[in-house]
Amino acid sequence: MTLTLNNLKAKKGAKHTSKRLGRGNASGKGTYSSRGLKGQRSRSGGKKGLKLKGFKQNLLSFPKFKGMKSHRPATQEVSLTDINSAFSAGDMVTPQTLMAKGLILNAQKPVKILNNGVITVKIEVSNVAVTAGAAEAIAKAGGKVVAIEKTAAKPKKEKAKTK
Repeated sequence: MTLTLNNLKAKKGAKHTSKRLGRGNASGKGTYSSRGLKGQRSRSGGKKGLKLKGFKQNLLSFPKFKGMKSHRPATQEVSLTDINSAFSAGDMVTPQTLMAKGLILNAQKPVKILNNGVITVKIEVSNVAVTAGAAEAIAKAGGKVVAIEKTAAKPKKEKAKTK
């Protein structure tokens, strides 16, 4: 049997017939229609009003954001093994050259060289953060690490004192 629009049906048990309240005593749900005798909840629209909570209760029941999102861009990490295989002796390692070799995705974001693996190539590293162990390994291989250029912090303005 092929499935067509005229023979589409819901699965058995998927659809329920709703209770027909207030359709006479013979229905089993007549007279007070399972709402009890008097009071706010027995009236129409009475259940909605009772759900109101104070602001603090709303705040407590609302789902909170988990974790923290840092405003600082994530550091791109490069291992010594990757540098050893991608660069030859005498090469300069900068964010631009790392991006050209496909070791990082963005030259604008901060880059850090980690002490993972062994380096045998004599290289010069500049404008890239380097761990202490990686700097030591680069120096042992005959290379050198040039300090990162840091932008100078702006001096804070002093407020004029009024008396």
